Amino acid sequence: MKVAIYGIAYQETAVEYVLQLIEELQNENAEIYFEKEYYHFIRLRGKVGEYATFTNSEGLDRSFDMFISFGGDGTILRATTYVRDLDIPIVGVNTGRLGFLSTFKKEDVRKVVREFVAGAYTIEERSLVEIAESSDIPEFKELNFALNEITVSRKDTTSMITIETYLNDEYLTSYWADGFIVSTPTGSTGYSLSCGGPVMAPTVKSFILTPIAPHNLNARPLVISDDTVIRLKVSGRAESHLVSLDSRIAAVANGKEILVRKAPFTIKMIEYTSESFLKTLRNKLLWGEDKRN
Repeated sequence: MKVAIYGIAYQETAVEYVLQLIEELQNENAEIYFEKEYYHFIRLRGKVGEYATFTNSEGLDRSFDMFISFGGDGTILRATTYVRDLDIPIVGVNTGRLGFLSTFKKEDVRKVVREFVAGAYTIEERSLVEIAESSDIPEFKELNFALNEITVSRKDTTSMITIETYLNDEYLTSYWADGFIVSTPTGSTGYSLSCGGPVMAPTVKSFILTPIAPHNLNARPLVISDDTVIRLKVSGRAESHLVSLDSRIAAVANGKEILVRKAPFTIKMIEYTSESFLKTLRNKLLWGEDKRN
């Protein structure tokens, strides 16, 4: 078994659980690789032996069986920029707060290995959304995809922006709002949900279009097929607006057309039998809990 380990290099409390994971992996004679910066962070704080490392640009390949992310959902979003199209299955150990992607509690970190070895899991393919190269945004030339969502939002102004929206070259509407979200099913429990969007099962073949604080109250979230090509053009009082792909962000001149579509590859997520999506919904959103019961 060949395993990659990644995390954010500032969470002191995660170190003891990383050491537990290493011990469990050693019991299975696994090959262990660390993200380079995270490895230096862990070595300064715990008794960690010599391990190979990887970076964003080298060290990972399709021979890895699992990519383990320590942190919250944001850490997994950054993990996808390492995995890209290599088809390495990702699992998240939650050392943060609310997490829909990082489902394993840090106290249960040993189960990540034990249940994987026992085969108590399935692999889910999660669709991605991307900005087409023809949109010509230099900041997204290398990493033009997002697991959760692509968002356009206002910049340098408190005034709303207008987002002219076309679906497969047919005009939909012009949203007058603080911004606009194109969310994947995986991202339906993220920013889109906070803005009134629906919760979707992660394997649904759809995108969600969610305006952010629209001026017209009848501008509701819209679910569309994920083979739709979305064309956006923003206008407003400022000279530019912001475009973000998950946690990566760029300023884009108003009037520039942005082409959004489904990415040509998927991200594989490990869903353990003991930590299913439905169980996560119940636990994280407190479904079924009522003080009257």
